[in-house]
Amino acid sequence: MKFLSLPKLMVALALSLLAGVAMAAAPSQLVIDQGWTFRLAPGNAQLGKHADAAPWHTATVPGTVHTDLLAHKLIPDPYVGAPEAGLQWIGLADWEYRIVFDAPQAAVGSARSDLVFEGLDTFAEVWLNGARVLDVNNAFRTWRVPVQGKLRAKGNELRIVFRSPIAKLLPQVQGMPVKLAGNYPSPYGDEPVDAMTGNFVRKPGYHFGWDWGPRYVTAGIAKPVVLQSWDTVRIDNLQLRQDRVSAERADIAAIASIDAVRAGGLALRLWQTAPDGKRTLAAERRVELKAGSNRIELPLHIDQPQRWYPHGYGAQPLYRYEVQLGDGQSAIAGATARTGLRSVELRREVDAKGKSFYFAVNGIPVFAKGANTIPFDMFQPRVHKAQLRHVLQSAVDANMNMVRSWGGGYYESDDFFDLADELGLMVWQDFMFGGGMQPAYDDAFRANVVQEARDQVRRLRNHPSLVLWCGNNEEEIAWKYWGHGKTMKEADPLLAERVWKGYVQLFGSDLRQVVAEEGGGIGYWASSPGDDLAEVANTPASGDMHYWEVWGNPAHPVTKYLEITPRFMSEYGLQAWPVQRTVDAFAARAEQGMATPVIEAHQKFMAGKGNERLLKYVREEFGEPADFAGFIYLSQVMQAEGIELAALHHRASRPFTMGSLYWQLNDVWPGASWSSVDWFGRWKALQFHARRFYAPVAVAALRDAKGTTTVSLLNDRLQPVRGELRLHVLGLDGKTLRDERKPVELAPLSATRFHDYVDADLLGKADPAATVAVFDLQVEGEPASRGAVYFVPAKQVKWSSAEPRAGLRAELHRDGAGLVLEVTAARLARAVWIDFGELDAELSDNALTLLPGERVRLRVTSAAAEGALRAALHVRSLADAVQAQ
Repeated sequence: MKFLSLPKLMVALALSLLAGVAMAAAPSQLVIDQGWTFRLAPGNAQLGKHADAAPWHTATVPGTVHTDLLAHKLIPDPYVGAPEAGLQWIGLADWEYRIVFDAPQAAVGSARSDLVFEGLDTFAEVWLNGARVLDVNNAFRTWRVPVQGKLRAKGNELRIVFRSPIAKLLPQVQGMPVKLAGNYPSPYGDEPVDAMTGNFVRKPGYHFGWDWGPRYVTAGIAKPVVLQSWDTVRIDNLQLRQDRVSAERADIAAIASIDAVRAGGLALRLWQTAPDGKRTLAAERRVELKAGSNRIELPLHIDQPQRWYPHGYGAQPLYRYEVQLGDGQSAIAGATARTGLRSVELRREVDAKGKSFYFAVNGIPVFAKGANTIPFDMFQPRVHKAQLRHVLQSAVDANMNMVRSWGGGYYESDDFFDLADELGLMVWQDFMFGGGMQPAYDDAFRANVVQEARDQVRRLRNHPSLVLWCGNNEEEIAWKYWGHGKTMKEADPLLAERVWKGYVQLFGSDLRQVVAEEGGGIGYWASSPGDDLAEVANTPASGDMHYWEVWGNPAHPVTKYLEITPRFMSEYGLQAWPVQRTVDAFAARAEQGMATPVIEAHQKFMAGKGNERLLKYVREEFGEPADFAGFIYLSQVMQAEGIELAALHHRASRPFTMGSLYWQLNDVWPGASWSSVDWFGRWKALQFHARRFYAPVAVAALRDAKGTTTVSLLNDRLQPVRGELRLHVLGLDGKTLRDERKPVELAPLSATRFHDYVDADLLGKADPAATVAVFDLQVEGEPASRGAVYFVPAKQVKWSSAEPRAGLRAELHRDGAGLVLEVTAARLARAVWIDFGELDAELSDNALTLLPGERVRLRVTSAAAEGALRAALHVRSLADAVQAQ
């Protein structure tokens, strides 16, 4: 026998290892989504009344128990009528899901196989072939379970048992002598009002009910279940950390997190695909891996990078990177990631009045214009990309550049962030804490949240749209100002101290550290509203604000918005009902009325009896609605005009104020809410107004409660613009009382205070109840901007007694580009709303103010026939919706 020398032997072993690597199969993946069944778990107390849920039924995965029950007609549609009280048993029950699957040969014979659960909601026991392999207690985490040696080629049984979070936690919560403040107590008796469990479980908080959505405490396999197998290496994550980005150069670190079965050397390649599609080899090196976890960092330098900008400030070019591990020409593992190159910082600069709060992107101070997003459905798995695209495109179409993803729901999907990247929407991302107080004094609870945060920050950190991580929504102000802290201090001072210390540890330290370690340079903010744990929170001088004294208690008039000038307004809002067609989807006309059961079931603002609060605001400005349809319409007019007043005030207060995010953009179901786009994707009047009041170049003509109108000129463009401002004072019949035109120049990124007028300056001796002042700003290349100033509440305006009162005429016809609707008004027409009854149609504009004799041309897009649209066409104005005085 011939023996090799030691050096030659080592070379031979190395070559043998590399040969094995080259021949090794790439990691395989089996998505386990077909063939699931579900049932009400045996022995559960709910079986007596719901025996029809006891047999096995087919299930959809990803999905929820509510949607699976609905698919089998075991429950009524949770959105139609008023079934909510009768469905609370679902949240009290335990549920079992089961599948039998065959494992691929690669999985059975691989060195490593993991079952990966991206979202189990929430308390779950996972069983594989009769063995309990995992216990889950967090819906926001990704759970990975090694199963090599536990798989069979045929007939693997995977069972997941979901325990009721209420039943599981209630004994613990009831056993607390002094209880943590919760969010919304259940009105249905499924848990006591003084022992709320939602704050103790890491699942979407809105499932327990909110003031814009129902209480459906669901469970299920909310995201994919995947079997991953590999023999050599698996790339767990590819981070694209942006260390420095300027117009001249971008310095990036591509960081691959690698799980190696055994130690060995491999070739690593990193490919770059530029926004123009050109693919180049960006980096190449040989790496020595140790068995287990490895972190490989590759520095990249890009000269003259194409930078990513928010909508309205530039383009959104995106770079794609692909990392490959292998040897020679074969790759045995890979991963891809996409990003946009930009610098972003949250700037906190001390000045004479306090401390600024604004975002600078690529060095540009950006005035944040947008809205808050809530979950897009009560049942997350049925949210689809087309739905997300429609709502986020609606935001962009309304000139928004930011959305705040609110903390009482779930972390949004990759689709959501991909779309935000492509559309140029900055995302303020809350961690999933929506209100009340969490048991952060518990070490195990905090450790669970920290792992949740790592999972989510790692998943989302490459998105250029992500500009901020925020610890929670409203928990700090609830403790400091809503009585939560005071009540607990009075009842148990030692517990109160422990609770607050746990809060500070979690939101002041733990999550901040996760973002610092994993977030790639994105900023962290402890709570919204707040001042990053300064003693005073929710102050106009520093940090961000939520303002709810309009709409919420004490329900000030909307002109109060003009007295609140924050650094950054991250929440404010007014409620409205969705359009009539949406209301008709959940309530028959006979079921519709101010206090009918179905309407009340879809009005979730309990603190102020929602419809009574809505009617208060409608009556203050407009008077008494003529009927329920008029109430729906007037609620939208009130919402749109009130939010416009606030948003324009915020913009006119630049640079002291640098953000205006109204509550809220979208809906979780069809009902009354603060949204501007309803659950079906239909625009309310507010969304049309937002497109105008968020326009890059606009006029703000804001009349306060004392009768002073302040006119400001707004320019979000990066360059100065020139145009003409027209002041036109006229009677409702069109008689001109004053007509002036002045050339104006607007500096870039500015708000310019043009002039202040008292009523007498504008009215002279004219009748305030029959006169309007209109400010029109015309700038070449920009949409015209209009501000109309009224001198008395709308209910005191002397509308014509003729029918229709504004002399509105609408003609639908076709031109070369499609359908056109031409609308004219004989007299002043305020809040003109056009719809087509039961037919869906999109209009290029709506919720308009037309001056006497003015004509507008609107594009109409619909699948309906022209004749059907013409027959269904309905046009109304404000004067048509109120009872005659």
